[in-house]
Amino acid sequence: MDKPLRNPVLIVCGVLVLAAAAYLLFGRSGTPGDSSPEAGFARDMAVHHAQAVDMSFVVRDKRPAKEISSLAFDIINTQANQRGMFLGWLQQWGLDQAGHDRPMAWMSGHGHGAATYTAGPAAASTGLMPGMASPEELARLKAADGTQAEVLFLQLMIRHHEGGVEMAEGLLDLSTRPEVVNMAQKIVQGQSSEIKLMTDLLRQRGAQPLPSILQPK
Repeated sequence: MDKPLRNPVLIVCGVLVLAAAAYLLFGRSGTPGDSSPEAGFARDMAVHHAQAVDMSFVVRDKRPAKEISSLAFDIINTQANQRGMFLGWLQQWGLDQAGHDRPMAWMSGHGHGAATYTAGPAAASTGLMPGMASPEELARLKAADGTQAEVLFLQLMIRHHEGGVEMAEGLLDLSTRPEVVNMAQKIVQGQSSEIKLMTDLLRQRGAQPLPSILQPK
């Protein structure tokens, strides 16, 4: 005969604690909650992608070399579409597009807290997400012309992509939700490939990338 379960009150309490934790993380219907990694990733990456699209429009309007114009066009299309998906997820999950947490808070405690990044000269004071250009850098890009504009765009976009890769890899460490994981994998693969392309384009112009923000693996 099996032994009766001991401490049934503790068992019930344990179940209730697990249920409460699941509610806080995923919400009432099993969808990601407001403070979940999935929601934070969607919100932050939507903002991150918006800047990449803006920078690409800036350089495209300067009528750069064909390969730079083509790259900018690809970034505009890809990241604008992905941004729409991020915002669509939030709407589907019944969440606001803007959360109450600071940028990158969803990665805190996992070796990827916002304070560990150096996204540019103004990162410490502005709380920029990894890889994002500062207002001063954006002003320089808008004022630049010719090869100078191409080089600055490539340098800023390489660092921007590095930040996107870091964010996507962070999500992969924290989530198993299929659609979010699939998107993060696409970002890692696609932006890593574009980093290599942009590095080659810089070398063709006698320039080098900015210091990498990617953390050693």
